[in-house]
Amino acid sequence: MSVHNPARLFLDMMAAERGAGPNTLAAYQRDLEDYEGFLARQGLDLLVAGTAQLRDWLADLSRRGLASASVARKLSAVRQLHRFLYAEGHRGDDPAAVLEGPRRSRPLPKVLSLDEVSRLIATAHKRAGEAVSSFAEGARRARTACFVELLYATGLRVSELAALPASAANTRGDAIIVRGKGNKERLVPLGDAAKAAMTAYRGALEKAAAAKAETSKAGQARAEPRGKWLFPSGAASGHITRQQVALDLKDLALAAEIDPARLSPHVLRHAFASHLLAHGAELRIVQTLLGHTDISTTQIYTHVLDERLKSLVRDLHPLGDGSGD
Repeated sequence: MSVHNPARLFLDMMAAERGAGPNTLAAYQRDLEDYEGFLARQGLDLLVAGTAQLRDWLADLSRRGLASASVARKLSAVRQLHRFLYAEGHRGDDPAAVLEGPRRSRPLPKVLSLDEVSRLIATAHKRAGEAVSSFAEGARRARTACFVELLYATGLRVSELAALPASAANTRGDAIIVRGKGNKERLVPLGDAAKAAMTAYRGALEKAAAAKAETSKAGQARAEPRGKWLFPSGAASGHITRQQVALDLKDLALAAEIDPARLSPHVLRHAFASHLLAHGAELRIVQTLLGHTDISTTQIYTHVLDERLKSLVRDLHPLGDGSGD
């Protein structure tokens, strides 16, 4: 069965059936374009390329100096494409089925210590409480304090944080509903500190909007502290960008005397998961809180469990006093 654009069919399926988001689809598209470009230079396409051409492409990736993790990611995209083409009857075989990807060890996530996270939070609130030159700067500092409280309290992805609705700040319960990857919703517990940080931030944002209105000639400002988003901005989406969240956290890291290279929104997500596990949470519970579909994704944190189990044996086993082998 002939098909005009097999890669586009595959991407449409990923979006419609598997709920792949824009960032995931863009990554798949880049990897598939790399593969298609390599085949095109040999006068081939996705419907006729064989296992030999796939191996040649992998060798070409290595010659270009790509890391094994990048090669493995690209191969994963191509494997799924060929599996799709075979399952849909666009090809009579799957040339990627017999290929083995490069071996790679999954790196341990970067994690801040509990003391470092405590210092970050304390610094964020200290800065938010300081006298500043403008209400806008006060709102920005309150927003950063809200970022760090929410990310560490919930383990949200930065995309989930940025797109939180304004109604999240009005919750009277102990949890909020978060829309994650694949447009799937999950319930995320919310502590008092995080709720207080949201309230303080919204108050600071309203003061900034009022000050802007006061100084405008018409007496009106376009700032919308009670609009659709918890973190509104002038970006096309209407809410703050992931990049701005990351920049604000880097600025906070400097103020807290922590290397900015060690801090990102995802590092706080890792800290949330690792610290929970270190204090006795079950892996399945952490999987649910993080919004991982597959527990194998959560198992990157098992190094924490290993250390906890060693501590349990050392502290609780009757012969765990160091006298054994």
